[in-house]
Amino acid sequence: MKIAIICSALVIGLAAPLAAQTDAAPATVAAMTAISIDTPIEQILANPAGKAVLDTEFPGLAAHPAYEQFKAMSLKQLQPYSNGVITDEKLTKATADLAAVK
Repeated sequence: MKIAIICSALVIGLAAPLAAQTDAAPATVAAMTAISIDTPIEQILANPAGKAVLDTEFPGLAAHPAYEQFKAMSLKQLQPYSNGVITDEKLTKATADLAAVK
């Protein structure tokens, strides 16, 4: 009987701090981080407004055959491998457009 009371006290004692930690709604990473040309492409595409920017500036990027290989890279990182498709001018335009994404 004493063991049951002690175990109950331990469970209640441990559960209270855990409950306190989970009461607050966690902020999403996307809400805390602005999207930019330094954001991984797959994260930009996960945001509908970000996807619209990429579809406008870099049409077909998400459907590219090598997408799985470069999706974790940012536009800036991918630029040297783009054979001139990702130009400085397009990056400048994408920077301005992505800055407006909420």
